[in-house]
Amino acid sequence: MQLSSGYETKKARVEMLPLIDVMFLLLVFFIYAMLSMVVHHGLKVDLPSAGTATLERADYIAITIDANNNLFLNAAPVELDGLATQVAQLWRAEAQPVFINGDQQADLGLAIELLDDLKKVGIEEVSFSCTKETP
Repeated sequence: MQLSSGYETKKARVEMLPLIDVMFLLLVFFIYAMLSMVVHHGLKVDLPSAGTATLERADYIAITIDANNNLFLNAAPVELDGLATQVAQLWRAEAQPVFINGDQQADLGLAIELLDDLKKVGIEEVSFSCTKETP
């Protein structure tokens, strides 16, 4: 005597709700991962604050002036002599914006001299990095 359980006639089903949940979680994970990735080429310095600062997430060429007036190009130490030509070569090759990350304790004269050198080699648009002022 053979008993029937009722499962012999039913076909296997793929449940969609667990698949939708898994896909939603993967989507959320990848969106969060992409939004949290920020490319930062400079060094940690104490940036000045500004009320109209905006967030820039694109890749860029970073020139850093630390509190001891040492210069860095994308975290590599450099000297002021020849820095503008190195930046110009990167700028022409990669077409990325140029940012100066200057510590609050750094000399303003060094930043002005650097801006002048960059202008001499044809880089007209240079931005300064700062933090957003909190009210």
